Amino acid sequence: MTEALTGELTAAFLTELATQRRASRHTIAAYRADLDHLLKLAESQPLTGLTSHDIRRYVARMHSAGLAPASIARTLSAWRSLYGWMCERGKAAVNPVVGVRGPRRLKRLPKALSADQAVTFAAKPFDQSWLALRDHTIVELLYSSGLRLAELVSLDWRYFDTGSGAAASISWIDIAGSEATVVGKGGKTRTVPIGGPARVALERWLAVRSALRRCDARALFVTGAGARLSARSVQSRLALLSRALGLGVHVHPHVLRHSFASHLLQSSGDLRAVQELLGHSNIATTQIYTRLDWQHLAKAYDAAHPRARRRG
Repeated sequence: MTEALTGELTAAFLTELATQRRASRHTIAAYRADLDHLLKLAESQPLTGLTSHDIRRYVARMHSAGLAPASIARTLSAWRSLYGWMCERGKAAVNPVVGVRGPRRLKRLPKALSADQAVTFAAKPFDQSWLALRDHTIVELLYSSGLRLAELVSLDWRYFDTGSGAAASISWIDIAGSEATVVGKGGKTRTVPIGGPARVALERWLAVRSALRRCDARALFVTGAGARLSARSVQSRLALLSRALGLGVHVHPHVLRHSFASHLLQSSGDLRAVQELLGHSNIATTQIYTRLDWQHLAKAYDAAHPRARRRG
């Protein structure tokens, strides 16, 4: 199999992933990087000539290079999907990635802010500038609704259906209804509530946003130049805010999502509701937050119960 043909196959696979399976652009980018890595490791050897021994050797090389077990597992998943696709179309006789596992991953609990830290972080903007109001609204919305970063930056400030051939909104906020509609992983649409403080912050931000010149007509969150705010910019702004507040914790968007889930579960105990709000397809993914809650209870027990105290 020539290098050109191999490139054509991977391109066709990625195209089908995007059009038929409706994978997000972030997933497509990750798959493309993982497949490029496979081609680099294989060098001049055709993909159809690789064996499970070769794949295991590549895994060992990635592990020795310091690649995290989770990243290796994701890479193997991309390779396995490509070979499965090739086998279905008669382009490969066997899938050499089947049965190959990456290094064992340590199960880490997601980081979450304490309730006091979360309230402090979302308390109020530093000033009344457009930038401070925008950043404050981002924090409130992430903590209020448990949105993923990609879901946040894709939001339009209202639903758009121009009827003139332009694409309708796929993610938007409804101020009157106090809810946001977003498209999560796997192209699944869900609606999440917007809390009172987040709604107030949104109303203040939209009043300022409407006065900005050369502003993206649809994007909820924009830059100073008027373009839709990028995921990387949100990450940088949250890190800057957490340092300015002296929280002593590196806050990134997923920390606020974890905090939303953990605090909601502690208060309600309703695991199914938290699963729906987070957009998890499998409740096992949501159950990790019960471990966070148990960790909190265990610390309280160790600190307060007479039988748990160490005697001097």
